[in-house]
Amino acid sequence: MVNKAKQRLAIVGAGGHGRVIADLALHAQLFDSVVFFDDNIKPAGISALGERVGAFDQIAARSGLFDQIIVGVGDNQTRLQISQHCLSQDLSMATIIHPTAYVSAHARIGAGSVVFAQSVVNIGSHLGCAVIVNTGAIVEHDAQLADGVHICPGAALAGRVSVGSCSCVGIGASVVNGVAIGADSIVGAGAAVTANLPDRVMAVGVPAKIIRQL
Repeated sequence: MVNKAKQRLAIVGAGGHGRVIADLALHAQLFDSVVFFDDNIKPAGISALGERVGAFDQIAARSGLFDQIIVGVGDNQTRLQISQHCLSQDLSMATIIHPTAYVSAHARIGAGSVVFAQSVVNIGSHLGCAVIVNTGAIVEHDAQLADGVHICPGAALAGRVSVGSCSCVGIGASVVNGVAIGADSIVGAGAAVTANLPDRVMAVGVPAKIIRQL
């Protein structure tokens, strides 16, 4: 019998999102151990998951401590910027998919992205770098999610929806077939997006209306 090499995951950020990734990676046995890089010297709540081994700026120097790395920061722009930095340092970025998620063999999931429990990514969809498809979210066929997008828990994107870089579709929101959402925009919780949205706006309600520029 050949022993399987132990796989070590580094997570940048030890806050809520980082700890959820760690819990998924360990519970699903996708990785054998987890270490955290976080600027907070004593981040709370990680003792059962792993240990802090350095701050953000020490990642490259301590790359021997892990096999793959992922950014567990909730803020979309920060998560994408750090992910791009890791890629520029030739670090191996993890792509993590929960065992209960359905991801089509004909979908593409970018480096540093996470697909959480009970979510769906259907045929022809393309997720960029550092995308989050959160718990129970649905990304239907041929959707295009740019880098840094977050589809929050329970949100549903119908077929051929596109979402621009670093935008967020809030918890329980829905987006109808073929709609395009611009970059750096926010769709509020429970909203129903029935028409295209431009860059850098917040839209809420049913149907969703723009309430302010960002």
